[in-house]
Amino acid sequence: MDDLKLSTRGDAILLDVHVVPRAAKTAIVGLHDGRVKVALDAPPVDGAANAALLRFFADALSLRLRDVSLVRGEKGRQKTLAIRGTDEASVRALCLPGR
Repeated sequence: MDDLKLSTRGDAILLDVHVVPRAAKTAIVGLHDGRVKVALDAPPVDGAANAALLRFFADALSLRLRDVSLVRGEKGRQKTLAIRGTDEASVRALCLPGR
């Protein structure tokens, strides 16, 4: 069993992430205390890292950008995303490839 913690609120899947800004490329790099660890190729300046995070998940899940929102952690490395328009299995498959 994996350690990925997902929850739901209404029609949204809540996903906890731990971001590492200023990486060489944007990618999921593993888990960190039950959170998806995401390397971002954007700096944590003027919301660039948050925007890159939302774009990454929207693109990876074939969703519109408005279907992925930041609900917690605007200024920190630990964030919570609300993802609409997909199911938990798809989010889990993206975050835990090969499991």
